[in-house]
Amino acid sequence: MKIKTNDTVRILAGASRGKTGKVLQVLPKIDRASVEGINLRTKNLKSRRGGEKGQRINFPAPVHLSNLALVCPKCGKNTRVGFKKIADNKKIRQCKKCQELIEA
Repeated sequence: MKIKTNDTVRILAGASRGKTGKVLQVLPKIDRASVEGINLRTKNLKSRRGGEKGQRINFPAPVHLSNLALVCPKCGKNTRVGFKKIADNKKIRQCKKCQELIEA
């Protein structure tokens, strides 16, 4: 995966275009990711007990991965992600702009 949990990403398209957020969850089967504070949806919860009140909860709905760009932690720019093999045939993500390795 080119985008992983806890990465900082920038939104490329949609109502939140240009905003930056942290990835909370990646859903690889449907090519989507939940980003903190982006694409918020409201869910209405009914009261469960007689004395309780209902609630409205905001939660981030998943965004398609094609609408996200990884922000390089070193240079701070939107970047494409490449992979570099290091010792033990391990693949590590690499920033295509500054050639720095991106730690997982």
